[in-house]
Amino acid sequence: MKDTFKHKGLRQQLVNIIEAKGIKDPKVLKAIGKIPRHLFMDSSFLDHAYQDKAFPIAADQTISQPYTVAFQTELLKIKPGDKILEIGTGSGYQTAVLCELGAKVYSIERQNELFKKTSKFLPKLGYRAKKLVFGDGYLGLEEEAPFDGIIVTAGAPYVPKPLLSQLKIGGRLVIPVGDDIQVMTMFTRKGPKEYEQEEFGEFRFVPLLGDKN
Repeated sequence: MKDTFKHKGLRQQLVNIIEAKGIKDPKVLKAIGKIPRHLFMDSSFLDHAYQDKAFPIAADQTISQPYTVAFQTELLKIKPGDKILEIGTGSGYQTAVLCELGAKVYSIERQNELFKKTSKFLPKLGYRAKKLVFGDGYLGLEEEAPFDGIIVTAGAPYVPKPLLSQLKIGGRLVIPVGDDIQVMTMFTRKGPKEYEQEEFGEFRFVPLLGDKN
């Protein structure tokens, strides 16, 4: 588990790339510049760790493109101490970004193989989520609600109602919605039954898995 000067240099180049693509939040850029993404990847992909691309990880899932991670994170407007629910722990890279920003992170993973691996791996890097859960992201985490923000890191065919209901008033849900291609969508809770919806262009994600019955 080495993080060398070469890796740090490559990370800075990655920060420059995503900044050029429009990411402006200095705290998000700093987090991307600090987290050793190569440690979250299969060794056969190490050469690609600091390219702005998604890559395969275990269980037919992917580690998200850094720009996408930064884009979703920036939309959440995280303040230190914010309670954030992440749907799709995956490799833990997005989880680490949220932790780096000072969020209290609750994260749900549907793939047991990934859940076990990431639960052991994140603390080794010093990233401690408040709670990592093996479960169905469509249901959210009712017992820990409400949340300041919810981030969904897989493509959802529709917006799960439990996620909307688990937002605080003023809270934000950032979710890619669609089947083959997703539209990045943000819902801001304005009142008990009132939500503002904004759309931010097309992205591609692996599908959100769950027991949809």
